[in-house]
Amino acid sequence: MEPLFQFIGSYWWLVFPLMGVMGGVGSAWERSARRRHKRRLEVLHAKAELKAAQAAARGTSVLLPASTAPATGGAAAHSSSGAAQGATQLERLFTAHDAVTARWLDYELDVAKLIAFPAMSDGRQPLTAAFLRAKRVADGLRPASAKARLTRDQLTEYRNAVADFEVAFDVAERDARRLKDSSFTEVERKRLDTAKQLLTIAIDQAATPAERQVAYRRVREELDGLISLSDEAIEVLEGKVSLELTTGQAPGGSSTDAHPPSAAAPTRSGSPAMPDRADAAPPRDRLPSGPVPWPVPSRSSDTAPGRVIRPKPHT
Repeated sequence: MEPLFQFIGSYWWLVFPLMGVMGGVGSAWERSARRRHKRRLEVLHAKAELKAAQAAARGTSVLLPASTAPATGGAAAHSSSGAAQGATQLERLFTAHDAVTARWLDYELDVAKLIAFPAMSDGRQPLTAAFLRAKRVADGLRPASAKARLTRDQLTEYRNAVADFEVAFDVAERDARRLKDSSFTEVERKRLDTAKQLLTIAIDQAATPAERQVAYRRVREELDGLISLSDEAIEVLEGKVSLELTTGQAPGGSSTDAHPPSAAAPTRSGSPAMPDRADAAPPRDRLPSGPVPWPVPSRSSDTAPGRVIRPKPHT
């Protein structure tokens, strides 16, 4: 025991740095525990919303199509009303499905939103991957049209898939807005900020065409390796840049087209008039119709002031 006490007596000052290290480890563990707890609450909330949507969907009764009903008069009428109700439900499901898809395309096709919330296009994020899987399932179960004949089980399966798709997107969107660019390093975040500023210049009408083209190329270079842009997003961005480049230019013409030359008046024989020449006499129909003004009077040195000498007519 004596060597131990001797060691403690010699290195007692190590207690203070060790306490700092242990405090940092404890605070990091607490932060990670809070993040896990928050993520667990979000998952539980999403599951609760999903169960509520499924319960509300099960509350509506769906009747079989007319082809599976007995061939009686009352049953046929009942089946026709059930088919109409099923078509109405399909239209509502199509509307909900398309609404979620449109919200997803707002992120997928807008480069500015992809830079602000990169997690929405990152399939490595667990919630984003779950949303993409739910989207694939819902797209696969979607009927060709609202008039398609579906059984009760098929309609229920598609309704549940749409509900899962909507809930998964809501959870992924909230997580992406919470994370923003926190998953990138400091250098990568600076590149994202630079790309955001250059994107503003690329679609700015006040900038020159050369500045917009250079800004567009720089945006592609800064995002290379950070965010994967789809071909559709690139086409939309190129369309915005080209639209700004062509704004204010006359389509297919130059500035001289704004004042087109007047058409030459046809001659009396119906043939087109000859091009105007500087030394050519004006046409007869262009002569002034009023009286010709008298020539400007001339004055000689031997003429008294105020006396005007008119030119003599030629004999």
